[in-house]
Amino acid sequence: VQLVESGGGLVQAGGSLRLSCAASGSTFSINAMGWYRQAPGKQRELVAAITSGGGNTNYADSVKGRFTISRDNAKNTMYLQMNSLKPEDTAVYYCHAETYTAARGPVPYWGQGTQVTVSS
Repeated sequence: VQLVESGGGLVQAGGSLRLSCAASGSTFSINAMGWYRQAPGKQRELVAAITSGGGNTNYADSVKGRFTISRDNAKNTMYLQMNSLKPEDTAVYYCHAETYTAARGPVPYWGQGTQVTVSS
């Protein structure tokens, strides 16, 4: 599975961005997906996650009410709509997917990351 993020950039505080994560390869085996972020000097943290069918989502407390995760399985793409952005949202955002097969069990995959910078 290959994951490619897009949509990052520079935005002023209060603005919005939408990140996309396009999956290719053995996408039929993808289960849960999610977005993580890592700011300079900090550990990578979970931002939002979504189950395979999109029916269940969860968010970090710091983004609840501002970010929305979604996925379009027909397009093999996951999204993160980010509204009311704050300077503390500045980080590299990574797409994550977990596949499951009987032969290999759960296997994690990561995208290369996309930079989001929020200016005050």
